[in-house]
Amino acid sequence: MLSLFINWDVTPEIFNLGGISVRYYGLLFAIAFIFGYKIEERMFKSEGLPMPWLDKLWIYVAIATIIGARLGHCIFYDWAYYSAHPLEMVLPVRFTPEFKFTGYQGLASHGAAIGIIAGLWYYSKKVSKKSIFWILDRAVIPIALAGFFIRMGNLMNSEIVGVVTEKPWGFCFVNSGMENPELPRHPAQLYEAICYLISFFILMHIYWRTDLKKRMGFIFGSFLILIFTARFIIEFIKEVQEPWEAGMVLVMGQILSIPFVVAGVFMLWYSGKLIDTGTKIPKNIKKK
Repeated sequence: MLSLFINWDVTPEIFNLGGISVRYYGLLFAIAFIFGYKIEERMFKSEGLPMPWLDKLWIYVAIATIIGARLGHCIFYDWAYYSAHPLEMVLPVRFTPEFKFTGYQGLASHGAAIGIIAGLWYYSKKVSKKSIFWILDRAVIPIALAGFFIRMGNLMNSEIVGVVTEKPWGFCFVNSGMENPELPRHPAQLYEAICYLISFFILMHIYWRTDLKKRMGFIFGSFLILIFTARFIIEFIKEVQEPWEAGMVLVMGQILSIPFVVAGVFMLWYSGKLIDTGTKIPKNIKKK
């Protein structure tokens, strides 16, 4: 009988040159930042905003994403270990049971979201001098697209897999490292990637085709609802990320998603009180 399942036997590494490994995840992460920058550049130019603001924006976003995602994983998903080994939160090594260079293994999207919000708050104070919601509305659009590329990277790594399924589109993740890799599973990463891509196009439509962007915080609120509702629902068909989550009614990813969705609903309402009347650019700032 012909199997309808997809045999996913992709090697995460594209090539290895002199011990330097180039992986799909890293490549897709880089592509996400390049595309994000170009999208943001088009938005800034359409509004006549200074290009130095854009360069600083992506420096803030990059740093905040990495720090937030790393700390989010350590605190939300593996606090029992990292509370006893705090240096390993910031250093790409393991000291026990023996010293080993590991790189930064473990990044949490909820932590990244918190880090980005904190980074953009600082950006709004030091650079744009405008409400944080003004820059959040413009930053979350390419961030939604970045979520698509990152989840595709997870797919190439055969990680964050779904539960076993009999659906014909189930993936047999040969390189997942899980027991019984021959069993077809929901491609949860692909589901999330598709949801994030759809969210990106919805947010782009709001920005370019409607006047809702004048309500500061509306796009940001829409982003929170779209992204974290999708995350909450898809968690039901994911394998648990950590052993201690087994048997929980709601796993950590869902528990952390609820406040973001609630905040999104609040922002849709509150944005009606925050009308953007235009950006005043300081005279000492050059547009190019």
